[in-house]
Amino acid sequence: MAIYKEESHIRSLIKGISWRIVATTDTVLVVLLITCITGNCSIESAIKIGSIEFFIKFFVYYLHERVWQKLLLNETVNQKQTLKKTISWRIIATTMTFLISGSVLNAFDEIALYIALTELFTKFALYYLHERLWLKLPLGRIRNFFFKRKQ
Repeated sequence: MAIYKEESHIRSLIKGISWRIVATTDTVLVVLLITCITGNCSIESAIKIGSIEFFIKFFVYYLHERVWQKLLLNETVNQKQTLKKTISWRIIATTMTFLISGSVLNAFDEIALYIALTELFTKFALYYLHERLWLKLPLGRIRNFFFKRKQ
């Protein structure tokens, strides 16, 4: 278990970028899989949905991260709290995936729903693991890595 301390904004941004790389890769693969299974295979749609999600969800993720910063500040973070944070993010992100997929595919139908539901499961596990890994990285390490002080 780790004590949740206030993260810098730069750490939240870097964490957001690392998550969006993982999540966007998953989104593109899920959209490609679902569109191919349904007979409408489209790499263009997969990339378009993934690209839109990257930018929109990056900002929403950052806000979500900062809210949870306030909720968990100075608490010992256990797996149950990580699970709660994961569930809250999945509700937001899965809803956004359905809306973005439906918009890009011009239909809020079963294909958009299948994309969102598939992501619900794949991203649930990925997000939880991403959170636990970032908890293991002590504060300051990121800053020291990118902005090494001259001695």
